[in-house]
Amino acid sequence: MQPEQIDPALVDFAVLARWMDGRGLPPGPFEDVEPLTGGTQNTLVRFRRGGRGYVLRRGPAHLRARTNDVLRREARVLAALEGTDVPAPRLLAACTDESVMGGAVFYLMTPVEGFNATVTLPRPHARDAAVRREMGLNAARALAALGAVDHRAVGLAGFGRPEGFLERQVSRWMSELASYGALPGYPGPDIPGLDEVAAWLDAHRPATWRPGIMHGDYHLANLMYSPHGPEVAAIVDWEMCTIGDPLLDLGWLLATWPSGDGEGDGDALAGPLGAAGGLPAAGELVDAYAGRPDAVAGRELSAMPWYAVLACFKLGIVLEGTHARACAGQAPRRTGDMLHGLTLGFFRRAQAIIAS
Repeated sequence: MQPEQIDPALVDFAVLARWMDGRGLPPGPFEDVEPLTGGTQNTLVRFRRGGRGYVLRRGPAHLRARTNDVLRREARVLAALEGTDVPAPRLLAACTDESVMGGAVFYLMTPVEGFNATVTLPRPHARDAAVRREMGLNAARALAALGAVDHRAVGLAGFGRPEGFLERQVSRWMSELASYGALPGYPGPDIPGLDEVAAWLDAHRPATWRPGIMHGDYHLANLMYSPHGPEVAAIVDWEMCTIGDPLLDLGWLLATWPSGDGEGDGDALAGPLGAAGGLPAAGELVDAYAGRPDAVAGRELSAMPWYAVLACFKLGIVLEGTHARACAGQAPRRTGDMLHGLTLGFFRRAQAIIAS
């Protein structure tokens, strides 16, 4: 694809060339230009210039209120991960000035050679259960690498608000759920177990924890795997990153993990990898994470059921927001109904964890 085939309202390659030249990046024509699809509304365009590969990331054509701030945060975290062993795209350059590209902040990162296992599963991975098992364990190990990073040492002190992070989770998300009531046509949350789960979370909150970098949306759809084996090539989509409790990321992985019986919501979310089976059990993910001592120091892995329940609680409320918007005619009703079903599934999973 040629640069002129990309909507210039999204990427003006003449502007991009001048900006890159000003940063001392290798000059030359843009080659091998292609848009990339992903799980977010942001724009991704891959290209080569001056013998080097790049992926440009910016917001959608119609920028949302916080898009540019989110992109700035992503770029800062990716820059901070330079020099660590966290599998993530590396930041090459960032433009935080909104006046350069028609109001949009953007950044350039290294391309990732890999695949998303919730979308496709290459034949070597599909044929070998041992490879799929290692893929699952490596999801936990990649997260442990992130949990091991000292956020202050890499320049992220002040990036988030870790003080009171766990204490405010239940009230924060109950308030979010209550806010959906302002949408016309939404009858209010019909979520069995909502109040019971909220009360249990408040009553069983871990007494101590150690802050660190959180991805914020850690599940299989946000991982790229190596085409050559079970290694995680990169953790992607960092738009919800913050400084909080990294064990909530592990809880998020457990909450969305395939049950292996084809019945759970995680099985549907895991796509071809979940359908192929052979993945480790949730407890084995915790053991794999625990294999990294610098990730678990000062953190209570015995409290993982609490973090998994909190992840189910938060995920269910986030998805219910789309259901509420669908009731108000702001999203497809079919999508809203489907996501409401997932919400109910996450709350059932939360109640099952509490009862176990």
